Amino acid sequence: QVQLVESGGGLVQPGGSLAVSCTASISIYVMGWYRQAPGNQRELVATITSAGSTTYVDSVKGRFTISRDNAKNTVYLQMNSLKPEDTAVYYCNARHRFGLGSPYWGQGTQVTVSL
Repeated sequence: QVQLVESGGGLVQPGGSLAVSCTASISIYVMGWYRQAPGNQRELVATITSAGSTTYVDSVKGRFTISRDNAKNTVYLQMNSLKPEDTAVYYCNARHRFGLGSPYWGQGTQVTVSL
């Protein structure tokens, strides 16, 4: 079975930086990050394909950078200039090209931006 394992969450002050990572047990076409704050819908934050094409939600453009290491089946999210509204559980997500099969999910990692 396919597994996604996340690491790197934690507590950071506003304006600070934090990076999270996610390693999959197999190679997958598109990987990305969702986040969910209490009382909110789960929101797509960023995606990256195996070829390096990226997308970002408008609220994080210019602050977050998604990248991946295909040899390690690992995706990263570098988060800079963090704001309290970035506080959420961040979930790694992966899916095959053309939406084949079911998506895969990581266990979630807490990111808290607070004084």
